[in-house]
Amino acid sequence: MTAPGEAARRKPVRRPTIKDIARRAGVSESAVSFALNDRPGVSADTRARIRRVADELGWQANSAARALSGEHSDCLGLVLARPARTLGVESFFLQLVSGIQEVLSARRTALLFQVVEDLDTECALYRRWWAERRVDGVLVVDPRTDDPRPALLATLGLPAVAIGGPAAPDPPGPPPPPTAPLLTTVWADDAKAMARVLDHLHGLGHRRIVHVAGLPGLAHTARRIHSLRTEAIRRGLDARQVRSVTTDYSDTEGAEATRRLLDAAEPPTAIIYDNDVMAVAGASVAAGRGIPVPGRLSVVAWDDSPLCRVAHPPLTALVRDTADFGRLAATELLALLDGGPPRTVEGELPHLEPRESTGPPPHNG
Repeated sequence: MTAPGEAARRKPVRRPTIKDIARRAGVSESAVSFALNDRPGVSADTRARIRRVADELGWQANSAARALSGEHSDCLGLVLARPARTLGVESFFLQLVSGIQEVLSARRTALLFQVVEDLDTECALYRRWWAERRVDGVLVVDPRTDDPRPALLATLGLPAVAIGGPAAPDPPGPPPPPTAPLLTTVWADDAKAMARVLDHLHGLGHRRIVHVAGLPGLAHTARRIHSLRTEAIRRGLDARQVRSVTTDYSDTEGAEATRRLLDAAEPPTAIIYDNDVMAVAGASVAAGRGIPVPGRLSVVAWDDSPLCRVAHPPLTALVRDTADFGRLAATELLALLDGGPPRTVEGELPHLEPRESTGPPPHNG
C-alpha cells in the first residue's frame, strides 16, 4: 500500500513548456520561441504578452537543451584541486566565491563548483565539461609554476580567467601578457606585499625571519618565496636566517612547522604565515611552550580574517578585499564572453594592519 504523499514525492512536478505558453497566450509555438529567444517574427505587443504568460507559469529556459543546440549554457566553472581537509578552515575561498557569485547572480549565470584531488583530474574535468557543453568559461585558481591548464584551455577554445599570476620573474616585475587566446589573468602583487611585511619586521629590529608558506609549486608561493629572498638580500640579511618552508596550508602542518622552527638552535624571532589558520595555529604552539607573542616571537598572517582579529593577541595581517578580487575575476570572464579581449589586470595591493602580535625582538636580536 502506498503511503500518503509517497506518489507525489516519486513524481516530480511537471515543468511548463512552450506548448503550455502558446496555449494560454493563444499563439503558435513558433511565436513563443521567437519571443522568448529575442528573435524577429512577432509584434512588440505579442512578445510582451508571451513573456508575461511565461512569467505567470514560472517558465525557465532549459540550459542543457540550449547548450546542446549550440547556445550558451549560462554557467561558469570553478575547479579547486586542493586537499579537501584544508578547505573547511580557510576563509579565503569562501570570500572569493562570494564575490564571484555576487557578479554572476546579477547576470543570472550559474556557478558549477567542484573540488578534485589533483591537477590531472582537474584537466580531465575541463575536457568533460567542454565535450558536454556544461560551461561557457572557467575561473582557474592556484596557477602553477609549470601549469598545463592554459595550453589545454586554449586547445579546447574554452574562455578562462586565471586568478593569480605566473611564478616570480627574475628580475621582479608584472606578469607578462597571457599567451593563450581567451585567457585573462587577474593577479595581485605578492612581491610588493611581502616587501611591506619585511619592511615592518625589519624596522622593528628582526633579523631571524621565517616564512611558513603554502603549497610548493603554486605560482603565488613561488612569488612570495622569491620576494622574501630578494628583499632579504637587499637589506643585507643572512639568507640562512631569513628563509621559507612550505606546507599544505592546514593548521596541522602550520603547527608542526612552528614546532620545528622553535626547536632550532637559533629559532626565528618572527614568523610570516601564508594564511590566517596557520598563523593562529603557530601562535597557539608558541603559547603552549610559554613563548610570549610578541615578547619573544612576532607573528604575521598573510590573509586577514575574523580569526586574526579575535586571537589573543590580535594578529598583524595583510588586509585586502578578497570578495572584491572574486568580483573582479567574474567581471573579467563575463567581459571575455561578451567579446572583449584577453588582458592582464592587477587587483588591489594588500595593506599591512599592524596589531599586537608584532613587536621588537628580545634584546633586539
